[in-house]
Amino acid sequence: MITLLIALLTAPALMAHPIAPRDGWVIIETHKPHADLLADLKAAVKANKMGVVTQAGPTGAARDRGITIPENRVIGVFNNDFAVKILALSAAAMIEAPVRFYVTEDTDGHATLSYKTPGFVFAPYGAEGGAALAGLTTQLDAIFAAIAQDATQ
Repeated sequence: MITLLIALLTAPALMAHPIAPRDGWVIIETHKPHADLLADLKAAVKANKMGVVTQAGPTGAARDRGITIPENRVIGVFNNDFAVKILALSAAAMIEAPVRFYVTEDTDGHATLSYKTPGFVFAPYGAEGGAALAGLTTQLDAIFAAIAQDATQ
């Protein structure tokens, strides 16, 4: 126990690994610091007529425990218009809302914006929601792409 405590107290700050490409994800590396990208993301969400519904990240709580980790924040984004329309097509699909953006701090001090496309997130409900759900997710894909572009430029 004491050995573990000493190791934790003398260990360097935990470093994040870059997010690797994966199916359904968009990953955009930027030259912005984490705080700037986070602020720009929130502004882009509002400008694209969506809302920040949730926010979560372990960095502050870890810092309170004496652990240094890179900044990261998960931002849930949606709006009530899409929620009502999707709910009418598939009650089960609403477990996926809000769709999330992920802002992570890289080892060089810059930040990366990542997200799963709404079309990918809602794909498992396609048989239930049909063409109408596919149309809504196409709209959401375009909105999320616009948010990402606005936030990262």
